[in-house]
Amino acid sequence: MAHFARARVDLGALSGNARLLKERAGGTPLMGVVKADGYGHGMVQAAHAMLAGGATWLGTAHIGEGLELRRAGISAPVLSWIIPPGEPVGEGIAAGLDLGVSDMAVLETVVSEARRLDRTARVQLKADTGLNRGGVSPGDWERVVAAAARAETDGLIKVSGVWSHFACADEPGHPSIAAQLDAFHEALATADKAGLEPEVRHISNSAALLTLPEARFDLVRAGIAGYGLCPIPDLDVPGLRPAMTLESRVALTKRVPAGSGVSYGHRYVTDRETSLALVPLGYADGVPRAATNRGPVLLGDRARTIAGTVCMDQFVVDVGDDDVSAGEYAVLFGDPSRQPGAPTAQDWATVLDTIPYEIVTRVGVRVPREYTALP
Repeated sequence: MAHFARARVDLGALSGNARLLKERAGGTPLMGVVKADGYGHGMVQAAHAMLAGGATWLGTAHIGEGLELRRAGISAPVLSWIIPPGEPVGEGIAAGLDLGVSDMAVLETVVSEARRLDRTARVQLKADTGLNRGGVSPGDWERVVAAAARAETDGLIKVSGVWSHFACADEPGHPSIAAQLDAFHEALATADKAGLEPEVRHISNSAALLTLPEARFDLVRAGIAGYGLCPIPDLDVPGLRPAMTLESRVALTKRVPAGSGVSYGHRYVTDRETSLALVPLGYADGVPRAATNRGPVLLGDRARTIAGTVCMDQFVVDVGDDDVSAGEYAVLFGDPSRQPGAPTAQDWATVLDTIPYEIVTRVGVRVPREYTALP
């Protein structure tokens, strides 16, 4: 594993972001979403930091992630919500995870495993209110709710939550937002009519948490915002701090003449005699190949751009006549409030026409994570 490169993760920023987001939500209980290895930051470390900042729930995509949290000694409530065939449902029940139910087949599997284990499973029914991804379709909602109510009466499950997910909350004012809220209220009314009394009702993701107070209900979910990245690029959230800094030492520098083609395909050609710095990170480490001639880098206290094709293990930066030496750190993204001039994950997302979620989650396993201590 390379030690010339590192992803520095500020656990204080993670806990501070959780605290800030809970305040922005008016004190509504907060779920820290730590799926996908904590959005690339480290799942267990992120979970501890968010709990320290006031989160009382954790969220994962898969049961295996929830089980990993339990093995790490984390006893906080955990919701795991994607359950394809073959998932370790019984282990999830035994570990006290809340299991997301998005269709009748999943509910039947959970009920069957609860009966086998002679345990009451905790489930959260997910209503598809218009995202048309996971969740129980509107035409099936009443039937699934009725089946869940029967299973609860039989002591096989406890419906601990009813929830949904927005499609366009990162586009304030989008007409689907109001339509989904109306649909969620209808779904809740159906659950109430069936006699269900969930502990939590929730629909707010990071974007809704920041912009839709009417969507708070009993719980809000902090995903990307918990890591200090705003899901709405133009929205200013004072105090929100990016938690990850990705950087690598320069491996070597060399002087080349004008007209030198750089990297595969010579997609960058020097227009003068200049110095090139080789940074040993590439697309195998999560640096998108699409960042060729576009990716922003801070090197030698100056903002620069990747020169030429991003390779599997390396890329090049044209540093002109500046005095840059092997061993200096090139910063790909970080927190400019702590490191003036550092690009952000949003800067990378903007030049690559993507979202910051993709930038941080794709940082590869060859890049070690280094953690600050919680304050």
